[in-house]
Amino acid sequence: MSQAITLARPYARAAFQLAQSHGALPKWSNLLGFAAQVAARPDVQALVGHPKVESAQLAAIVQPPGDVDPAFQRFIALLADNGRLSLLPEVAGLYDQLRADAERVVKAKVTSAVPLEGDALERIKASLKRRFGREVELATEVDPALIGGAVVDAGDLVIDGSIRTKLARLGAALAN
Repeated sequence: MSQAITLARPYARAAFQLAQSHGALPKWSNLLGFAAQVAARPDVQALVGHPKVESAQLAAIVQPPGDVDPAFQRFIALLADNGRLSLLPEVAGLYDQLRADAERVVKAKVTSAVPLEGDALERIKASLKRRFGREVELATEVDPALIGGAVVDAGDLVIDGSIRTKLARLGAALAN
């Protein structure tokens, strides 16, 4: 996995620079996301590296339907020519990180035991915005196993305020 990320990094930077120069960062996020999903499919993975499948055919398979930016088409063709289409999921992920950094946005995931209402989410978002000094995009998830509370995952920062974790700490303290 780390080797794939290392190999994908220069391609992600190149994609980011191309998209930024064309003023199309969000569009390229969508295009790369689509191409990454197609490239990750097992039937497509089986075609990558197959001696009877040409790189142009592989590039056409992962292209989104409709009118696609010619620079994106050339980028995908380059990946196909270099035998790197299997790296598209990593390229897309790294591209999104570069885009978030450029747009000064922190992506965070809030996992709670019950669905959170708008007011609670806004308080969490405001708190994270103060902490990071950036805009915050929140994604939510429900995990009843947390019992109560929430876990906030924002990149390198994880704030675990779940009842499950507090009970586990209490149990460990009592055991010692």
